[in-house]
Amino acid sequence: MAEPTGTKPFSAFEWMLALRYLRARRRETFISIIAGFSFIGIMLGVATLIIVMSVMNGFRGELIDKILGINGHIVVQPLETPFTDFADVASRITMVKGVTAAIPLVEGQVLASGANNSTGALVRGVRSEDLPNLPSISKNVKLGTLDNFDEAEGVAIGTRLATNMGLTIGDKLTLVSPRGNVTPMGMTPRIKAYPVVAIFEIGMSEYDSSFVFMPFAEAQAFFNLDDKASAIEIYLSDAEQTGALREPIETAAGRPVLLTDWRQRNMTFFSALEVERNMMFMILTLIVLVAALNIISGLTMLVKDKSHDIAILRTMGATRGSILRVFFITGAAIGTVGTAFGVLLGTVVCLNIESIRQFVSWLTRTEVFSPELYFLSKLPADMNPGETLSIVIMALVLSYLATLYPAWRAARLDPVEALRYE
Repeated sequence: MAEPTGTKPFSAFEWMLALRYLRARRRETFISIIAGFSFIGIMLGVATLIIVMSVMNGFRGELIDKILGINGHIVVQPLETPFTDFADVASRITMVKGVTAAIPLVEGQVLASGANNSTGALVRGVRSEDLPNLPSISKNVKLGTLDNFDEAEGVAIGTRLATNMGLTIGDKLTLVSPRGNVTPMGMTPRIKAYPVVAIFEIGMSEYDSSFVFMPFAEAQAFFNLDDKASAIEIYLSDAEQTGALREPIETAAGRPVLLTDWRQRNMTFFSALEVERNMMFMILTLIVLVAALNIISGLTMLVKDKSHDIAILRTMGATRGSILRVFFITGAAIGTVGTAFGVLLGTVVCLNIESIRQFVSWLTRTEVFSPELYFLSKLPADMNPGETLSIVIMALVLSYLATLYPAWRAARLDPVEALRYE
């Protein structure tokens, strides 16, 4: 006997039957509960994946912005001879296409002391003319001013350093450098107090608590560098072009130099972030996988419960393909709707992540996402369209695969056997 041809694939009849099976009746409540848990599991799994990956993307992006906002994309250090010609070298490097700024600086570690505390700090001497090229500093001054920075003979410090030291504008910050004056008794530390002329907030706690900016000439005198610079920091129009611009910059320097880019200086840190990001994706995918397994169990029970109905449909002319598609649509609907709601929930949370953090902090009376632990003062979230699409595709594929076996079992059901034991 020839197999009936039946209706066209995914016809209105198949959709109607599938959606009817999704609606719970009194004796099918347990099956409906399993379907509900599957829907909730997929929704929460997709939403969690989107939220976590977006926060990690935002965390990485904010860290790169903060790190590269105060540290150059490429650091040029002298080889063979000191940087006495730093002004000429910086001028030549600035002419290279793709370079936005070349800033000579004097750098050194010090012990910083204030009214309440003492801590290690990093002093950077910069020229007043170069401050506009450091927007993370010049555009984030909370107190005081950087105007006439060279003539002010004071220092600019971060908000956290000012808080820890109990300092405000006009107070003195005492700096102690081990590289001081050479005397018959050996080298003595250099100690000098500087008035605080500006307090800035970068938004990265590590920098706000440890950086001290000083006029370039004053830093040369403090660290006994005379007319030398420690290094030249280069800022590019595109941070990803460090490899392509290394050779032109070395040529423009016109002297032996050592170039170190931001990837080399932060390789361990960003590699750890990438590994953590990939592991979180794999672990959270298990939530979606568990929800997909719930679809299998729910559909298997539904097939068993509807075996009599399937047998009658088969005797009335429904094809095996039609039965398979009915149960495929039933399971796929759970996965599709769950994924859609998961994307919606994830998007809403990502758009309001900082407000949610503040509310949870207020509710629990604790500091959620502490700046001292996570470097940043706000919780960032950056939804990547390509990444979100890959999460959606992954959830849908797992959901659709989960429906295939129960749907195949339904299609293979022998109507004679099903009706015999009814």
